[in-house]
Amino acid sequence: MIMTRRIVLIAAGIIVGIAIFAVGLLFFAVLLTYPRLPSLEALTDYRPKIPLRVYTADNVMIGEFGEERRAFVPIDKVPAAMKQALLAAEDERFYSHGGVDYIGVLRAMLGNIVSGHSQSGASTITMQVARNFYLSNEKTFTRKFNEALLSFKIEHNLSKDQILELYINQIYLGQRAYGFATAAQTYYGKPLDSLTIAETAMLAGLPKAPSAYNPIANPARAQLRQRYVLRRMHELRFITDEQYRQALDEKTQTKRGTASAFSVHAEYVSEMVRQMMVERYKDAAYTQGFKVYTTLDSQQQTAAYDAVRKGLTVYDARHGYRGPEGFLDPALLQAGKEEQLIDALEGVEDAGEFRLGVVRQATPKAVIAQLKSGEEIRVEGDGLRFARFALSDKAPQTSRIRAGALIRVRQGEKGWQIAQLPQVEGGLVSMDPQNGAIKALVGGFDFNRNHFNHVTQAWRQPGSSFKPFVYSSAIERGVTPATLINDAPLVIDPQEIGGQRWEPKNYDGRYSGMMTVRDALTRSKNLVSIRILQAVGPQYTQQFITRFGFPPKNHPAYLTMALGAGSVTPLQMAEGYSVFANTGYRVPSYFIDRIESDRGQLLARMQPEVAGQNAKRTLSARNAFVMTSMMQDVVRFGTAAKARVLGRQDLAGKTGTTNDAHDAWFAGFSPHLVAVVWIGFDQPRSLGGTETGGAAALPVWIDYMGIALKNAPETTLQIPEGIVTQTIQTERGARNEYFYAEFQETNPELGLGSGNAATQPLEEIKEQLF
Repeated sequence: MIMTRRIVLIAAGIIVGIAIFAVGLLFFAVLLTYPRLPSLEALTDYRPKIPLRVYTADNVMIGEFGEERRAFVPIDKVPAAMKQALLAAEDERFYSHGGVDYIGVLRAMLGNIVSGHSQSGASTITMQVARNFYLSNEKTFTRKFNEALLSFKIEHNLSKDQILELYINQIYLGQRAYGFATAAQTYYGKPLDSLTIAETAMLAGLPKAPSAYNPIANPARAQLRQRYVLRRMHELRFITDEQYRQALDEKTQTKRGTASAFSVHAEYVSEMVRQMMVERYKDAAYTQGFKVYTTLDSQQQTAAYDAVRKGLTVYDARHGYRGPEGFLDPALLQAGKEEQLIDALEGVEDAGEFRLGVVRQATPKAVIAQLKSGEEIRVEGDGLRFARFALSDKAPQTSRIRAGALIRVRQGEKGWQIAQLPQVEGGLVSMDPQNGAIKALVGGFDFNRNHFNHVTQAWRQPGSSFKPFVYSSAIERGVTPATLINDAPLVIDPQEIGGQRWEPKNYDGRYSGMMTVRDALTRSKNLVSIRILQAVGPQYTQQFITRFGFPPKNHPAYLTMALGAGSVTPLQMAEGYSVFANTGYRVPSYFIDRIESDRGQLLARMQPEVAGQNAKRTLSARNAFVMTSMMQDVVRFGTAAKARVLGRQDLAGKTGTTNDAHDAWFAGFSPHLVAVVWIGFDQPRSLGGTETGGAAALPVWIDYMGIALKNAPETTLQIPEGIVTQTIQTERGARNEYFYAEFQETNPELGLGSGNAATQPLEEIKEQLF
């Protein structure tokens, strides 16, 4: 008995000694390790890598650039439900422990012993913060020991809310999303405070294993984790019985698509912003959380995007189906070949509503195709009409729709239909003529297919859409809208055009004889434009067009200038037409309104030049008035008469079609908005014998302006000083015409005093006028 007691005491002493030694060793380890722990500066001066974000003027995000998708949200802006879901999922005693939850540690140890393997840990939110900022994820005693010590240090230096704020903003949650504010946008397309309880629980389940519980990649496992979080929230009385039942029944819908899939398509403008920010801030542009607010209007941008897509698709459909985009080995469609099929489709993507399909079966009555997403669809009836010939036995093998063919399909009103991506390109830009703010910009059919920005980078011939600038120079030299000029055949000496002998023709090949300048512009008569430029002088007009922002070097001083043979971009044309729209002021365009820091501090703001305030007047108000009046007739009676469908009387503009129909234009405006549309091929070739600016570009302009001007009041032109109104007789009857007052007084031979149009050809009165 005594021996047994002695053995017990010895054993107890050994155990106590070992315990004291272990404690001492632990204490020594703490003394040795704690001073070497990293500084908490990364936490106390938290500067996460926040990407560059781009917004419209009405605060719709249109672009994001950076290695990490992240948004900082202060703890007082985090919804209570989000905090509660995180506590329920990760650390229910967060506000009571000192960094390490000993109860949680014991519970995890017992659970692991019972299960026979490690199935749960005991990391607190504080420990996860320590790991995310300073440590790796390796499962070693040293890492866990350092993690615990760091947790004590963090708890000693930061408040609980500060720690939770760091966790909410730093944690990785899959899909390149860091922090819960970004995850809310990534998975649900919502701000954090708009999430439902079910959505909040889904996100709160992600930190445990972002890839395993990703609701996009693994919806079934994600739902299991979500239900666990909801159950814990209910057990902890964070949600009521009714809220719990509703959350369990809710069918959450994640936002599918790539990181660049925003609700408003403004990729070309986003890229313009990115380039400008990198030029200004270098690599810091991608990490400092800059917010750039553009001048775009989200509704107008969407209208422009839809109008361009529709216009190019309609043009493309007029010229027929070209056949499949390519062909795959039909054997790849067999069961068990799924991975090989995915590899074969690498790099061929959907283009918005134009989905990629691989044909499984094809007959003249139906096509069965597999989408890239794996969904199988059936196209039949009207959906086959566009590609009917490609389904016949008479179609060449290279253009026949057969098993293995790559085709495009899209959803129509009556189901799936065969479509194709247009080869033709286009661009639309609109701006406020009063201050130059760009309201919408679409640089091409699809940014992901072609990054080239046709609005800012495409130098093309403007054709007849350049005539208003030539006519404006003539108005300034004394020509009036009522001056009669002969629309007759003309042979130009090679020396006048810097080349070979030239016999220009009107587009329709017809000649109308004597006609007024107004009618000539309305009907886009080439021969009249050339005679006007002959009279005014190409050198004078070449300098005159600088008032609209056109560099002389891009418009050689030859008579071909009258037909728009120079080079312009659509953006230049929009700026040029703005001078007419704002009564004569040169207003440069701009697309960035302001730049803010990630905390909302204003870093830079645009100070635009405003018509009538600080912008330079480059054209007299009366010249702008007369030209606008003539271009209104182009819309009312001329080559742009289709625009009358908009039911407005304050629209003006000019169509443009270049030689051999390589380019189609329409440039038009109201006092509130200027918009320019261009359509053509990247490698210039004919759009087709019947394609014109009025046929190809004008419908795009109409679709856009119909929405953009929906709530804009109509404005009546105010006659400026120095303009005399006379009633004259025209083919359409009597009308008021406008003249410079001094030309009425100094040139009575033109018949202005009698109220009749001038009757002399311009060649005959050239010396009198100039």
